[in-house]
Amino acid sequence: MYKAIGVIELKSIPKGVEAADAALKSANIDMVSAHPACPGKYEIILTGSISNVSAAVSHINSKFDGYVIDSSVMGTIDEQVIAALFSTGEGERCGSLGLIETFSAASAIKAADLAVKTAKVKIYDLRVSRGMGGKGVVMLTGDIGDVSAAVEAGAEYAKGVASLSSTAVIAAPHEDLWSQM
Repeated sequence: MYKAIGVIELKSIPKGVEAADAALKSANIDMVSAHPACPGKYEIILTGSISNVSAAVSHINSKFDGYVIDSSVMGTIDEQVIAALFSTGEGERCGSLGLIETFSAASAIKAADLAVKTAKVKIYDLRVSRGMGGKGVVMLTGDIGDVSAAVEAGAEYAKGVASLSSTAVIAAPHEDLWSQM
């Protein structure tokens, strides 16, 4: 079971590998994943107690300051976000569709978490970094009011950390659109 989640993105693959090692040695945390991501980034996701995850992320932020693109610590992450991060499938096609696009994986994950905690929505898909030029996108479904509120909450967070790329809310997506996503 995941406790807290930390996400760190670095702009160097060698420094990312070094940072992953430093994170593991700095606190009692577990590595969920550590891998190169587009375009030449290195993405680290770790878990453990909130204090250990915070300590590891803080250590990486200070030691690799010139290489860190973005980082985030989430104390209690919604189970939908965890499932979406590690799933290869897609969510339920229902109701309206909302999208939040960010310039980093860390901000997309945090925006997704805030969105699902704000309104009664489901994560249709959550994609980070790979094959997306380093961006992240969360797709949410539900009633139009809930989707709008969730997109607004996630976008406000991303805007606040200067990572918002764009958003969209589609009240009733065409069936052909669903089949292409």
